[in-house]
Amino acid sequence: MNDTQYQDYAKQLFGVAFKDITLLKTALTHRSWLNENRKKRGLVHNERLEFLGDAVLELVVTHYLFVTYPEEAEGVMTNWRSALVRTESIGAAAEKLGLWDMLHLSRGEKDAVARAKEQILANAYEAVTGALYLDQGYEVAQAFIERTILSTLGGILEAGTWRDSKSRLQEQTQANEGITPTYKVLSSDGPDHEKIFIVGVYVGKELRGKGQGHSKQTAQQSAAENALGSD
Repeated sequence: MNDTQYQDYAKQLFGVAFKDITLLKTALTHRSWLNENRKKRGLVHNERLEFLGDAVLELVVTHYLFVTYPEEAEGVMTNWRSALVRTESIGAAAEKLGLWDMLHLSRGEKDAVARAKEQILANAYEAVTGALYLDQGYEVAQAFIERTILSTLGGILEAGTWRDSKSRLQEQTQANEGITPTYKVLSSDGPDHEKIFIVGVYVGKELRGKGQGHSKQTAQQSAAENALGSD
């Protein structure tokens, strides 16, 4: 795409014109695409913007919960925040925004399995948030996050999905079977910067669920969710 097309996309997505359209280009560039296009000089991948956007996202969500729910306990708000900023939530938001079709990806990543695609989308959402923050400031980034992430809080609270999956599974198995679940890394694959862990959750010697993620903690949560879903 040329700069005009990027600006059209920015206006459609954010309702603003970027001062430095290179920031949006970078936010939509995955490391894998650069590996396949080494001759494209001057371009960088989106991981630094992702790092920044992650912090902006957490601040906006934390501030919103703190102000909106002045009587709520810290522990409950922490779980609500985790539900809002987890990979599944921000990956779904990125999907709705159409980020997948805008991303510069390698041929291999374009054929990514669902879980890997979800992680790529979540990272892209954070990178776009970082780009928006740098180019337009905190208030514009805040409005974007409120529209795309915080608007889902009502549904999360109604469904009860804010509760930590590992905690719910432990409560369930301890109450029904008197056993605490254990987690085991079954395999890991990929380069260090994008390693994927496969984790199994066991109740006694029985494998109840498997999950995967770019960290052991994320994979454990996914395994617990699958175990709960199989009941």
